[in-house]
Amino acid sequence: MLVLTRKTEEAIRLLNGTIRIVVLEVHGDQVRLGIDAPRSVDVLREEIWLSQLENQRAAETADPAQLDRLTPPKAPPSPRSKPKSP
Repeated sequence: MLVLTRKTEEAIRLLNGTIRIVVLEVHGDQVRLGIDAPRSVDVLREEIWLSQLENQRAAETADPAQLDRLTPPKAPPSPRSKPKSP
């Protein structure tokens, strides 16, 4: 792990300078960061990323029979009156 020290308004750059991370504020044990990245780059909090990874792994190992139980049965189509032709 690379450990850097930055002051407020100082930044680091990643991926040949395409991503910029700036220290916006420091309050006690909280640090506010600003991240400037191309729209094609997903920027996620780690806990969200881990949750998505766990969900993906669960989906890949799920038994299809169990998935059918999670899907509610389809309701029959509602009766609609047919439009009158002119």
